[in-house]
Amino acid sequence: MARPIHRALISVSDKDGLENFARQLCDHGVEILSTGGTYRALEAAGIPVVEVSAHTGFPEMMDGRVKTLHPMIHGGILAVRDNVDHAAAMDEHAIAPIDLVVVNLYPFEATIAREEATRDECVEQIDIGGPSMVRSAAKNHKFVAIVTESDQYPDLLEELQENDGGLSDGFRRRLAQRAFARTASYDAAIASWLSRVDQEEGEAPAYPERFTLAGKKVLDLRYGENPHQAAAFYRTEPCPEPCAAHAEVLNGKALSYNNLVDLDAAHALASEFSGPFVAVIKHTNPCGAAAAATIAEALENAWSGDPISAFGSVLAFTRPLDLASATFLVEGNRFVEAIIAPDFDEDAFELLTRKPRWGKSVRLLSCGRFGPDTQEQRQIMVKQMSGGFLVQERDGTCETEFEQVSKAAPTAEQLEELAFANRISKHVKSNAIVLTRERMVTGVGAGQMSRVDSVRIAAHKAGDRASGSVLASDAFFPFPDGVEAAIDAGVVAVVQPGGSVRDDEVVAAADKEGVPMLFSGARHFRH
Repeated sequence: MARPIHRALISVSDKDGLENFARQLCDHGVEILSTGGTYRALEAAGIPVVEVSAHTGFPEMMDGRVKTLHPMIHGGILAVRDNVDHAAAMDEHAIAPIDLVVVNLYPFEATIAREEATRDECVEQIDIGGPSMVRSAAKNHKFVAIVTESDQYPDLLEELQENDGGLSDGFRRRLAQRAFARTASYDAAIASWLSRVDQEEGEAPAYPERFTLAGKKVLDLRYGENPHQAAAFYRTEPCPEPCAAHAEVLNGKALSYNNLVDLDAAHALASEFSGPFVAVIKHTNPCGAAAAATIAEALENAWSGDPISAFGSVLAFTRPLDLASATFLVEGNRFVEAIIAPDFDEDAFELLTRKPRWGKSVRLLSCGRFGPDTQEQRQIMVKQMSGGFLVQERDGTCETEFEQVSKAAPTAEQLEELAFANRISKHVKSNAIVLTRERMVTGVGAGQMSRVDSVRIAAHKAGDRASGSVLASDAFFPFPDGVEAAIDAGVVAVVQPGGSVRDDEVVAAADKEGVPMLFSGARHFRH
């Protein structure tokens, strides 16, 4: 049934759309109660409004910390209207029913996102009265409607219009669900922040007894990994660094589930490098990657790593995408699904968006400057499993100094190349083998159950370019066969973590051919 709205309490920090919304409530004959800044804004707009302190007979105090925590407010919200005892209590204490609560919470998430915000400032933005009213109204949704965000205003006004000033049961239930989701998200942000700051000060364990994860839906996706799977995209807030999830979409078709996963993988790999670098990602693995003097040169070299796989890929640029890069992409039979970059030069953007096939399709995302110095090293990574989830800290380190374990010593150039290859390998699905030469990927073997098979695939992908390449492995070689296959293909230097019970045999295989082998001492599995 549709229950009429006679009285509303409005207390919002976000004033977007407030005046129009309140004015239309008044047009439906709704009496408005309000507090603090909201009361002043409505009064200034000439909208009839009653201050909460006048309604309760009790003044706001303690810098506004105590204003709505009062029986006149919570009694009016929580009273079960068809309960005789509740009705009697309302009559005895002159408690007027409140049929609609409009509350959006103090901007805690926005405050903690500011680097300069002090702990005291953040604590002051922890709302108490707001969540209390939200939860009271949501609990009593049979009789009370609860609005927590301004984007709900149009739907509520439409409901009022369709129901002669009332709101239907189904609509109030949907509002209640969203309200509890909002308070859960808000509390999750507070718990996460308190845990993080205490960890930084050495006063809390790395992982609390209860771990909460919350996000806000950005869009409903057409489907998930496959057409028969429903999916949606949620964004966590605040974002501690430039990232694909918070990038601005400048052009192209709606993002898909797989686009987003690949964009995140591409951005993660590119974030390893501070100079001009381009990553070419296919199904979350790099099929090409290169560093160069210019971003256009890096793109050409990255694309050449595996031109067949690069078609329909996702790209990440560490520099604004320029005209030379855009020209290269639209030439010939090249096409990509999406590109993420710090920005796009005006002429490059114009070319990519007007070119047939590209203009309407390719997704262009701008995320601002990023690199190793913008990464939030304490970020927690979450992986879901049936009945639970796993959390771990980000694999934010990558070794650049290695232990020589072979008789042959690498040249200075080989050392630099091995460090480059090692950084790429940590972003390839295990078992991961990466071949590179002249700061460009020549071959990748990913996701195989046998490491020697990954070596063979990488060598096959590299073809003639395997000769003179260096090899990086994300984990140790359990047997000499992988190293032997690499050397047969023309690999001239190898870096791997070491740690196998057969390390001596593996090193001996490199020594037999005079190939330098180095141990990084750290594994980088990616499952």
